[in-house]
Amino acid sequence: MKTVIANGIIISPRGEIRGHELVIEHGRIVRIRRVGSAGRGDSTIDAKGLFVVPGLIDLHVHGSNGYDTMDATPQALLGMARFLAQHGVTSYLPTTVTAASEATLAAIENVGRTPQPDDGARHMGIHLEGPYLNHEQRGAQPAQHLRRATSDEYGPWLSNGQVKLMTVAPEVEGVLPLIDAGVREGVEFALGHTAATYDQAREAADHGLRQVTHIFNGMPALHHRTPGAVGAGLSDSRFRCQIIADGIHVHPAVVRMLIKAKGAGGTILVTDATRATGMPDGAYRLGDQEIQVRGGVARTSAGGLAGSTLTMDQALRNVMQFAGLSLVEAVPMATSTPAAAMNWSDRKGVIARGADADLVVLDTGYQVRMTMVGGRVVYSTLQ
Repeated sequence: MKTVIANGIIISPRGEIRGHELVIEHGRIVRIRRVGSAGRGDSTIDAKGLFVVPGLIDLHVHGSNGYDTMDATPQALLGMARFLAQHGVTSYLPTTVTAASEATLAAIENVGRTPQPDDGARHMGIHLEGPYLNHEQRGAQPAQHLRRATSDEYGPWLSNGQVKLMTVAPEVEGVLPLIDAGVREGVEFALGHTAATYDQAREAADHGLRQVTHIFNGMPALHHRTPGAVGAGLSDSRFRCQIIADGIHVHPAVVRMLIKAKGAGGTILVTDATRATGMPDGAYRLGDQEIQVRGGVARTSAGGLAGSTLTMDQALRNVMQFAGLSLVEAVPMATSTPAAAMNWSDRKGVIARGADADLVVLDTGYQVRMTMVGGRVVYSTLQ
């Protein structure tokens, strides 16, 4: 069965493509053709002159809609997937919080056994945020579960095949050998919750670490004589930097600075969303601790930030406003850049022949009107 998406403005890195339509078959884009070209589809979706962009990708999301990755249940992942799709996400990495080894393994195994939903975003493996993090830069990570890295513990995690990204502090004992072992298994690594020096951060890159987790948060501030992890992330072209563009974690001016330093190809929009995302203010659990959400801001009992209630479509709108970007300029940070960071560029994050038909229709206010995952419409308000 062929599906045609017609009458939309296709957004590509080269700019807006008008007067073309997308032909989809077997879950993939098989053709981008001029309107009026020969051939018809079995069904046509009228995009009504709205924007058609690649599906958004969130590499760092703990939960949403009352669910959390650490629940370690299929219900949690499927509930997250439905909510994320309503906000334009088609692929994501459910993300853990530092926890006991058994709880982490349960979350990993749950991702492996949970089927992909018919009505939501696809989980692409799991992102382990911790437990090998720096105590002094732990943020909302539970102190009692922070520890050194040992192959006896992480060996079974890596061999499971579901771990795709790990946030680590390279100065913690055992982390550099972990990076070596993980890279051999195809795992990506990110620098985060760390007090690493500039040289330690670059040494981690020498071992294969390629991302910075929510840069500026969970690491010492940039100093002109001790640049640290922030300085390494900004200046070393090997790093792509995640950023929480909610206007709370990082000032809009600093978001602009990051994009000027790294460009859209080096900047990854993430949410760091918790189970409170999409829910009313109140008390929620993040791992084994309680957080309070007031005015949409999640904090620990000590007052520190504890993840966010941000959604990816809002992050996209925010970064356009913060940095004065067009949709064409902003979209890669939520699509092709995270895809490249995870080596998914051959099928995710782009509108191209042969790519997965993961697509989002945005209206002129950049609100999500339709989400398609693998050629299947999973959310729509189009009439």
